[in-house]
Amino acid sequence: MSDLHFMTASEAAALFRSGKLSPVELTRAYLDRIEALDHLIDSYITVTIERAMADAGRAEREFAAGLDRGPMHGIPYCLKDIVETEGILTTGQSRSLAQHIPTKDATLEARLRAGGAVLLGKTTTWEFAHGGPSWDVVAPPARNPWNRENHPAGSSSGTGAAIAAGMAATGIGTDTGGSIRLPAAVCGIAGLKPTYGRVSRTGVLPNSFTHDHAGPMAWTSLDVAMMLAVIAGHDPLDPGSGEVPVAGDLAQLDERVLSGLTIGVPYRWFEEEAPSSAEVREAFDAALSAMVDAGARVVPVELPSLESYADAKKTIAMAELYSIHHKTLKETPHLLGESLRYRIQCGALIRAEDYVQAMRWRTQLSRVTQAVFDTVDILAMPTAEPAGRLEATPHSWLFKHKSLTTPFNTTGNPALSVCNGFSKAGMPLSLQLVGKPFDDRLVLSVGSAYEQITPWRAKRPVLAGAEPASSAA
Repeated sequence: MSDLHFMTASEAAALFRSGKLSPVELTRAYLDRIEALDHLIDSYITVTIERAMADAGRAEREFAAGLDRGPMHGIPYCLKDIVETEGILTTGQSRSLAQHIPTKDATLEARLRAGGAVLLGKTTTWEFAHGGPSWDVVAPPARNPWNRENHPAGSSSGTGAAIAAGMAATGIGTDTGGSIRLPAAVCGIAGLKPTYGRVSRTGVLPNSFTHDHAGPMAWTSLDVAMMLAVIAGHDPLDPGSGEVPVAGDLAQLDERVLSGLTIGVPYRWFEEEAPSSAEVREAFDAALSAMVDAGARVVPVELPSLESYADAKKTIAMAELYSIHHKTLKETPHLLGESLRYRIQCGALIRAEDYVQAMRWRTQLSRVTQAVFDTVDILAMPTAEPAGRLEATPHSWLFKHKSLTTPFNTTGNPALSVCNGFSKAGMPLSLQLVGKPFDDRLVLSVGSAYEQITPWRAKRPVLAGAEPASSAA
């Protein structure tokens, strides 16, 4: 069986249960590929070889004994290196945590372990999921496997690059302003920022308490759903965790969802405020046409300006970032990268009244956004432009470009990025789908349905020295 490393998680799960594939065989294929090729994209900081083989061996024995732990049983995954792992180095890509070995797993990692998943290692991030891409931290930044001269976005850069390159089946990222969806977009994979509070952040190094989300990334929306089904649920240790029960099986998606679906499109955002390139717009229009042909209906919607969401988010998030890192900044600033130091200190300039007013404005923005879902089932728009060259980010805490991802960190809605074709330069294009709070399953169902009516999942990047890309075996 060739190209095991390009097998989707759902395909592997079916073969495990039929006895045609061993978790040990699949895990070894990933570890061999990481060893042979990861030096080309630097997607991993730490590879957990012994842990991976132990996890895989246990899963193999359990399948043989008739024990099934659920959708992630035996599936290899990676973790962004801000997710704490008991006994395993967790650096946050920062010299300030270069020797940090947690004594306890993050809640989502504990759930993956209990579900029988196989940990391959910890992946590259921007420093504390914020300062980057940087070269003055514990490891070099990841590169985009579709073109190594280009960036994989951030801050869940290593997870996005590893999955696209066939070095993990699934992975965990975090998203404070787009940090799951942007790497998913430019690496050509699927990535979900779940509803705020749907996935626990206990044991995940914080960036912004009120905007941080942890969520799954994979080659397909179905694989993302499989991972979400294991990690979703209330955690009393996370003050932001939602107490809304998980309804039904998140891994069971509705393949007929496009028939009768009403899709809202905020055209003003990407026509006037943050105009999309011709390639991105053409791909987006083609995606809408494909979904209309499958039975969906498209209507324009009006939402507040991108700038209004960004203003609330930046004010809140920068103040919270400073509150998290001010001690390190004051006592051991040399242990932080230059990019992160610059951004942290800007948070000290935000006044208490500005923070309070931004929180009030955020609530109003969320109310207005949720009201749109009285008339549509889902929102659709591009996620981002294709990746450009990998280079250091200029020193600016303002993030001057207008983002199509940030609004949904401000409001907490579930938002998914899926591949939407390729640019003339061969870089992935992307589609963002957004749903009502705690309607993550619908968002994933739409993403999966779109993937099934388009050919984009059959194409993989080719790394120098690797075998020619193909679809899953």
